[in-house]
Amino acid sequence: MAAIRTAKAHWEGSLLEGAGQVNLESSNLGSFDVTWAARSNDKAEGKTSPEELIAAAHSTCFSMALSHALAGAGNAPEAIDTTADVTFVPGEGITGIKLSVNGKVPGLTADQFAEFAEEAKKNCPVSQALAGTTITLDVTFTA
Repeated sequence: MAAIRTAKAHWEGSLLEGAGQVNLESSNLGSFDVTWAARSNDKAEGKTSPEELIAAAHSTCFSMALSHALAGAGNAPEAIDTTADVTFVPGEGITGIKLSVNGKVPGLTADQFAEFAEEAKKNCPVSQALAGTTITLDVTFTA
């Protein structure tokens, strides 16, 4: 059975002066304001962007994939913390994604954890959906 998740966007006005909202329809968790400025400037000023939403999806998916792989190998993690930095350049689009992960996994070495993290980067469904984008990985490990 396939799971379908839905978000709905509403936009008014031109790209540069307009504004909109994105609603998380499936979860009904809320409505979030979006603007071009939040997408293209250094400061989001309380608004979100498609790139921030992609970062949220990617960091979560990667953490879940890594946790699953570790547990499947008999090393369930105590904690995995992942940050996804999505770089957007106006006129070029998304130019890269940097995943940074820190894990605390009893019974593993830092090198073993890094190997699992690399595999999760390749196998996470969001990474696969974004395969045309350069995705880098920075790994730290807490013994």
